[in-house]
Amino acid sequence: MKLPVIKGFDEEAFNKYLKNTGWLMFGKILSLLVGLLVARYLGPDAFGELNFGLALVAILAAIGALGLDTFIIREIVQEPDKKNEILGTSLWLRIITNALLIPIAMGIYGLSHQLSSTPGQSLTLMVGLLALASFFKSFNVIDVYFQSQVQSKYVVQVQNICLIISAAVKITIVSLNLPLIYIVLALVFDGLILAFGLVLIYQKRGFNIFEWTYSGIRAKSLLKQSAPLILSAVMVSLYMKIDVVMLKDVGSKAVGIYSAAANLSEAWYFIPVAIITSVFPALIHARKTDHDRYIKRLGNLYDLLIFICIPTAVVVSFLGNFIIHLLYSNKFEGAGAMLSIHIWSGVFVFLGSASSQYLLAEGYTKIAFYRTAAGALVNILLNLWLIPKYAGIGASIATLIACAVSTFYLLFIPKTRQQGIMMLKSLFLVTAFQKIFKR
Repeated sequence: MKLPVIKGFDEEAFNKYLKNTGWLMFGKILSLLVGLLVARYLGPDAFGELNFGLALVAILAAIGALGLDTFIIREIVQEPDKKNEILGTSLWLRIITNALLIPIAMGIYGLSHQLSSTPGQSLTLMVGLLALASFFKSFNVIDVYFQSQVQSKYVVQVQNICLIISAAVKITIVSLNLPLIYIVLALVFDGLILAFGLVLIYQKRGFNIFEWTYSGIRAKSLLKQSAPLILSAVMVSLYMKIDVVMLKDVGSKAVGIYSAAANLSEAWYFIPVAIITSVFPALIHARKTDHDRYIKRLGNLYDLLIFICIPTAVVVSFLGNFIIHLLYSNKFEGAGAMLSIHIWSGVFVFLGSASSQYLLAEGYTKIAFYRTAAGALVNILLNLWLIPKYAGIGASIATLIACAVSTFYLLFIPKTRQQGIMMLKSLFLVTAFQKIFKR
């Protein structure tokens, strides 16, 4: 089957890049199906408790990643002979940070639990275990290395094997009617086997993780570059996950119902990430050699992402209730309306993901931070206003508006306004009609 191509990219090269995304499909679909099974099994209350813990840990996990991925790729491309130093330094930075985040996560939850007017059952152990699961993501530096070589298929193969094992474990837990804590332990196991699998595939490709070295000078250089992106990643996590944390005041059931809708709405977010990650090296090359071609490629990338997300959002908007009842039976009443609203956030997430790569390529890391900070601030303020009145519906509206604000923040900055206008033209199909009339 011939894959579609982004006009302006070399077709053969782009097909190579885009085929990497095909490897993701099986894993993402399997993960979604298992997630649906777990949600139906747990019901809205227990599912809400699980998602609250996951959201809290996800916000902190953004710190653990240290915003290094793009800089690891860039430095390996620029200094391939320093690969072991770059990867080793990045791994140790993440291991130390993620280890510290485990007690911090438990402490933050414990404090909030004590201060809450409706504390409910203590989830301290669950939060600690979920933070431990996140610790194993330190080894994702191996994934980043394969991305830099446009060889993500090896990592995806490992991920899919781990997902199959994970699915078998979770299905067994459900069939044995075991409590929530076993699902949490399964998530820890997921993190462990994926880390082991990444190390194994790296070794099998003829490399040796034991040759990695740590460099204090390299560490300072990486952290200096990535510092704005650490804050930016936290802000992204805040405006994507703070709604779940804030909904906990309404109750675990409200969190569960909203999470059922949000998880479905966000299930396809891997598509822009996969496409953009694959074409990023080509964008960087075009920026160095032909600026006009670089801008044209960005515009065509925006058009492609809109072509994918707008039809999907329209269909899901009309079929929200049907989809929820089909997948969750009658256990998550009210999630359909939330899904119909929340799905439109994906339009802005798609465009925001693409324009983020532009900001990184241009070195506008501060702008990347400010745009996500604006989105996070808007989301928090809107959630404070809307959640007490409308619960999950309010959270869905807040997320949609926050994503739009974050994406089109570029319009307010003179040197990025061109990209904001390009995204607007793609969003309202202006460039699509221009291409049609040129034929």
